[in-house]
This record gives sequence, C-alpha cells and structure tokens, in this order.
Amino acid sequence: MEKTTGLTHFIKSAGYSIQGLKSAIKHEVAFRHELSAGIILIPLAFYLANDKFELALMIGSYLIVLITELLNSALESVVDRIGTERHELSGRAKDQGSAAVFVAIGNALIIWLILLCF
Repeated sequence: MEKTTGLTHFIKSAGYSIQGLKSAIKHEVAFRHELSAGIILIPLAFYLANDKFELALMIGSYLIVLITELLNSALESVVDRIGTERHELSGRAKDQGSAAVFVAIGNALIIWLILLCF
C-alpha cells in the first residue's frame, strides 16, 4: 500500500474524520444528545459571554465533551469487537471511558457556572 503525503494525505484524513463523525451520529445516542445540546449552548455562549476569552472557554469546554464522547465511543467499539462476554477488564475500560465523559461534562458545567455566576 502506497503511503500518501501532503495534500492527498490531508484530504484522505479529513474524509476518515467525516466518516467517523457520521458513524458517531448514526450509532451513538449519547453523541447525538450532546451534539443537540450544542444547538442551544453555542448560540447561548455568544449571547452570554462578556468577551472573546469567555466565549472561547464556553465553546471549548463544550467541544471537549464531544471529543471525549467520540473517544469513549471508539473505546467501547474496540472492547465490543474483542468480545461480547462479560470480562472485568472490558467492564473497567467501558466504565472509565464513561467516567471521562462525566468529568468532561462536569468541567463544562463548572466553567459555565464560574463565568456566569461569579
């Protein structure tokens, strides 16, 4: 298989990324919910932020939730690919991925609360 470089590599990588986003939207309910929250949160951030720094923090904290959910979904897919039988390590991996999403959501909430209430 020939290795691609430069613009061809960038275009192929972008295609894989778009394919991953489409897959997450199609197969991951939690990702769809979090993506839907952005329909409200992003315009709200533009309205509530006092400056560009606050806007960047508000939108950035939301995007971290999406990133973490994508990584969690990928982890769950790999674990499920390995086997569907219950295993302590598989359960631990899935639980820790879920905990990462929980922490990302908590991070976003804390940032929004600090910026809006203090």
